Amino acid sequence: MHEVPRVRFAPSPTGYFHVGGARTALFNWLFAKRFGGVFVLRIEDTDEARNSPEWIDGICSALEWLKITWDEGPFLQSERLDLYAEAAQSLFRSGKAYYCDCQRSEIDERVRSAGLPPGYDGFCRDRGLQSATGRALRFKVPKEGETVVDDLVRGKVAFENRTIDDFILIKGNGAPLFVLANVVDDLDMRISHVIRAEEHLPTTPKAILVYQALGQNAPQFAHVPVLVNEKRQKLSKRRDRVAVEDYKEMGFLPAAMENYLVLLGWSPGDDREFLTRQDELDLFSLDRVGHSPSFFDVTKMLHFNKHYLSLLSSEELLQTALPFLEATDFWDGTPDQRSSFLKLAPEISTRIGLVSEIPGMVDFIFKSQLSIDESAFNSVTTDSNSKKLLERSIEVFSGLEIFGSSELESACRAWAEESGLSLRKLQAPIRVAITGKKVGPPLFSAMEVLGRETSLSRLSDLASRLS
Repeated sequence: MHEVPRVRFAPSPTGYFHVGGARTALFNWLFAKRFGGVFVLRIEDTDEARNSPEWIDGICSALEWLKITWDEGPFLQSERLDLYAEAAQSLFRSGKAYYCDCQRSEIDERVRSAGLPPGYDGFCRDRGLQSATGRALRFKVPKEGETVVDDLVRGKVAFENRTIDDFILIKGNGAPLFVLANVVDDLDMRISHVIRAEEHLPTTPKAILVYQALGQNAPQFAHVPVLVNEKRQKLSKRRDRVAVEDYKEMGFLPAAMENYLVLLGWSPGDDREFLTRQDELDLFSLDRVGHSPSFFDVTKMLHFNKHYLSLLSSEELLQTALPFLEATDFWDGTPDQRSSFLKLAPEISTRIGLVSEIPGMVDFIFKSQLSIDESAFNSVTTDSNSKKLLERSIEVFSGLEIFGSSELESACRAWAEESGLSLRKLQAPIRVAITGKKVGPPLFSAMEVLGRETSLSRLSDLASRLS
């Protein structure tokens, strides 16, 4: 291994940032940083249909959200076309590439007529064509021997050269193909290691052949397992939720998602689930990356999110929740609102799985007119004792000298013991009156935050409705 590894993450803009790409970026970053190396960000944007500044910004934003920082870049391949053209001409002049004017329909017809397997038949290999509009430049693959990928995850993987078509380096319209552009960039940026998903393994022997044709050594490759859904199918946006941006909007914490992603295909060597970034830097190595596809389990990631939410301080929870609170019609961010939120924050952080759930947990505090869920209201109306319990609760709570959560709970427990009813039974209609829901933060803490006047008013309002 090089003394100072230089690794690159080279995503294509697609309108969203794939969770598989995020996992690959994380592996690259950890490998570079653990060994004092350099992480290079490069954007494969030579496809005009995928060349959108907003999409590129989305990649950078998602990486920053996950705290995956880059040392160099982002470099845009669309700004480096001259380098690819120069390398292509060098290969042509040395006889290692040739021009081809075949159309796909012609190739398919010849292959079908000759009974050959699908692929290019080498028709233009020895025709001696020169550069011209519409002619593609193909690499002249040696027909003897084999090309070996010495993979840091999968070991040695050999490909017989006769099974590799003379692949295109430059399209007929002058656009470079993936293999050529990446080889040229890796050489120019002195990339020592290429860590990417195993789906790219079949193209790796092509890249190695191009490195060799240019008289250069290839970097070390490592192909990590792909991510699959519960049906063991490769993750696809058509049927799966795969965008990092979606999970951010749902209310996942970046630390939780990052911690979960690092364990997809890699193990720290023990049964630990929750790892700090420093833990990961201390332990990460490619020899602990497995071969099998990894199941991207959103339910499991939610488990991680709940853990990380429970670790937040009240102020941290408020800052995390602000984007979601500010999108509501009840949050103004006044000192009183912030103070009320902070009082209830310790009770909220252990009862939610997503940050996006917070507005629904606290809206009853800030809304001047409480709306009661239909199911919650129905649960009260179907119990004939609800009205009497509400009226009695007003009597019990009105007599308290201190309207605090512990005093409220003590009074309610004494009332339950006196009446022979369970505390849960007594609380049910009170909770609906106070929060408008059947579930939520601890009832007595919520009442303390609301205060005596508002709490008693809400109890009275629901009792009147039941009349």
